[in-house]
Amino acid sequence: MRTITVVGASLAGLSTVRALRAEGYDGTIVVIGEERHTPYDRPPLSKDFLKGDLDADALALGDADEYEDLQVEWLLGERAVRLDAADRSLTLAGGRQLRTDGLVVATGAGPRTLPGTDRLAGVHTLRTLDDAQALRADLSSGLPRVAVIGAGFIGAEVASTAHRLGLHVTVIEALDVPLERQLGREMGLVCSSLHTDHGVRLLRGTGVAGLTGNGRVTGIRLTDGRLLPADVVVVGVGVRPATDWLAGSGVQVDDGVVCDAGCATNVPGVVAVGDVARCPNPFTGRHARIEHWSNATEQAKTAARTLLSGVSAPAPPTAPYFWSDQYQVRIQLAGHVAPGATPHVVEGDLDSRSFTAVYRREDTPVAVLSMNQPKLFNRLRRTLTPAAATAS
Repeated sequence: MRTITVVGASLAGLSTVRALRAEGYDGTIVVIGEERHTPYDRPPLSKDFLKGDLDADALALGDADEYEDLQVEWLLGERAVRLDAADRSLTLAGGRQLRTDGLVVATGAGPRTLPGTDRLAGVHTLRTLDDAQALRADLSSGLPRVAVIGAGFIGAEVASTAHRLGLHVTVIEALDVPLERQLGREMGLVCSSLHTDHGVRLLRGTGVAGLTGNGRVTGIRLTDGRLLPADVVVVGVGVRPATDWLAGSGVQVDDGVVCDAGCATNVPGVVAVGDVARCPNPFTGRHARIEHWSNATEQAKTAARTLLSGVSAPAPPTAPYFWSDQYQVRIQLAGHVAPGATPHVVEGDLDSRSFTAVYRREDTPVAVLSMNQPKLFNRLRRTLTPAAATAS
């Protein structure tokens, strides 16, 4: 391959560039990024950056010296709109066409929005640096009432940050138990109770019927008939993978780019990494997208080897891992909370918000969750058993 093009100037995209060079590839690498920023770290956007403790420069994932060593051709502020797999060409939004020998799809995912909110000031999603800058400006403008729609991890982190800024915060969650799908009922209740522990109002089991306001948001109409006043609204109701540009390309798409365990797509010479890639995970045994920081970095190594060798091979089974910082509590989860897995507290207690719990399925450890116990967590996550080993 003389030229490899990476679509997505993301953590996953940059990690793949690094892996390609580490594997000895010395051809041309082109990186196309829809944002005008070089790759940056997204986790702080909902925490230290949003609070004002970090500036944009501190988020950078690389520097000029590294980028010079990597010899990357950056096309920033450009959006890929079409792939012609037959002649290996990419079309950009401005009409420019590029030819490439290998392609890395690293376009990630975009936030889901609520209908009718596009032109309503004060309504935010949080995915990009520009999103975070706009939200930070609103949170520091003196408007006191913040509503967060969605009590997932991003929504919870935004609520925690807004609370620390001294704002009046309400979190709205359609599910009766926030995070139940990720953590199970018992631990979902424990983690979501951090809101009420700190005086943040949590409305569970109710949805959003619409927003009120003329030009700027003034409130939220709930499905139970209540009207909740709000000066700033943050919508955190999940994401959808950025795959529209692949329509008609022949690349198989189904809730992400469908890949094998080596990140290869059904089109030779095309791999996918990060939030957009739907791959069989060798640890969980599930064919799914994994939206974790650690997955983006590890998956990139697999994708680079597959692209350069033409042979698709899975990485060793490693437990998926992520963390979330809320209300000065670090929540960490590794493994997969499969149906039928039950948590058992092995250290600390739930009431103190400092504990470690191991999820077991048929007496086999498959996941570990902790609050503020990083050392024990890191030791126990290495003892988890892959799904293939627990299959009957």
